[in-house]
Amino acid sequence: MTAPAIRRQRVGRSVTSRAADSIVRRLISLNGWAAIVILAAIFLFLAVNARRALEEVGFWVMSLGTEWYPTIPTPRFGFLPLLSGSVLVTATALVLCVPVSLAAAIFISEFAGGRVKEVTKSIIEFMAAIPSVVYGLIGIAVVVPWVRATFDTDSGLTALSGAIVLAFMIAPTIVSISEDALHAVPNSLRQGSLALGNTRWETTYKVVVPSASSGILAAVMLGMGRAIGETMAVLMLTGNAAVIPDSLFDSVRTITGTIAAEMGNVVQGGLHQSVLFTLGLVLFSITFLINLVADLVLEKQRRRWQR
Repeated sequence: MTAPAIRRQRVGRSVTSRAADSIVRRLISLNGWAAIVILAAIFLFLAVNARRALEEVGFWVMSLGTEWYPTIPTPRFGFLPLLSGSVLVTATALVLCVPVSLAAAIFISEFAGGRVKEVTKSIIEFMAAIPSVVYGLIGIAVVVPWVRATFDTDSGLTALSGAIVLAFMIAPTIVSISEDALHAVPNSLRQGSLALGNTRWETTYKVVVPSASSGILAAVMLGMGRAIGETMAVLMLTGNAAVIPDSLFDSVRTITGTIAAEMGNVVQGGLHQSVLFTLGLVLFSITFLINLVADLVLEKQRRRWQR
């Protein structure tokens, strides 16, 4: 092949490569903008359907209200019982889940052998794939009787029962993301710590875990978003009493449980339906903020390791 032909072939490949890169960049950019548009459309849809409740009842009246009686002649739409139920169940689930999940992530990333790591990661992935209603059925059969017998409660359908099952449900999310964050820590840091005389365990908790702290925090926040948005399991296990709880052994009702239980029985276009859409708007805003903060934390970690 002559020199001009080779030169033309290289130029042709270069042009084709640049064109392909340009198309891929535009597709990625288009997908990113599409995601933003979809999120904005969801927010707008919820806001439009919640407008009647916001105008007739008022956002702060609903947010600070302590009673939820939507079907009486003079309905009361207080969000505090539902918010407190969601916060109590979610916070308890995180307290139960985070230490165990973090320990599991550290074991998988730093101490497990190849075969053990494959098996444990497969089990975690399988746990994430189990439908939430199945977790609810397991909770009804196992957790509820155990809570009733152990703590001598009138009913095992309590905030604690929902939190225990919810802890199992969010564990795969926290373990997977935490393990990825630990695995992303450069090996040079581990080798440097070992060279200074630290043991493998000292290297893990003095060097690896602090270095992956941003990713671990993001994992916890994503698990929190998963927990606060869960519907079926908490609807089946928490007793669905729309009151402000005094303890973990009281029955509670969450935001998601309320929407799921009542949306099918409301008058289309009525005030009750609009209030439920307002609840959905509040839930959407909470989960959006949680995921946004988690993404910002992960981006901070990525920039940290790129320096």
